Amino acid sequence: MKKLILVVLDGLCDEIAQLKMGYMKHLEEVLLARKSTVVASLPTLSRPLYETILTGKQPYEHGIVHNLNRSQSQSKSIFHEVAAAGGISAAAAYHWISELYLNGDQNSVQHRFHLSGEAPIHYGIFYYEDHYPDSHVFMDAFYLLKTYQPDFMLIHPMNVDDAGHKGGVLSEGYGLAARRVDGILSMALPEWINAGYEIIVTADHGMSEDRGHGGGTARERHVPFWYIGTQTEVLPTEQVALKAFIMNCLEI
Repeated sequence: MKKLILVVLDGLCDEIAQLKMGYMKHLEEVLLARKSTVVASLPTLSRPLYETILTGKQPYEHGIVHNLNRSQSQSKSIFHEVAAAGGISAAAAYHWISELYLNGDQNSVQHRFHLSGEAPIHYGIFYYEDHYPDSHVFMDAFYLLKTYQPDFMLIHPMNVDDAGHKGGVLSEGYGLAARRVDGILSMALPEWINAGYEIIVTADHGMSEDRGHGGGTARERHVPFWYIGTQTEVLPTEQVALKAFIMNCLEI
């Protein structure tokens, strides 16, 4: 099994990513990363699309069609696939990931740390406030990576989405949040590459001018997809295809 880190930048619109994220654009220009634009499934809401990314199913198939649906996933996720293949998985992510794949609709504080080694997510640190700093999410991830050496790691920061809900897709705050996480990636990615990880950086959905998302506009549906690794196949352009691509990268 190969090793892969999946970074899901919540709420990042492809248009703004291309304008503001100079480090990731640099990796494209020097051919260290390949880039595509992925069309997110509908509705462009976080909880349904976490499930779509991680299970390869459309919302009508997996049944989680709104953020208010707090039920636990009933589908086989990448976490389950890694565990079945004998690998280790970890997540530094919003608490909805814990609810989907570990605990159901449980107390967020009680389940902030999951370090028991119990599958499907063997090790996790889960935050529960949208303004929890992206820098802290990445530090949580660095701890999990250094301590447990997972084969599959999900990193899921929320500040771009939080800024979009406060000011909209074209706001100064939204653009600055994209710039800040690009700077964090510029410090993290070289270390991960040297450690032998393949890397995907993408988003669940974008953002609209009215400070929301859920609909079908290009700014809500079009999200970036960067890949750093050895696969030569065509990059996915539909979100429902991400799981299959990741499984190929992991060689499961």
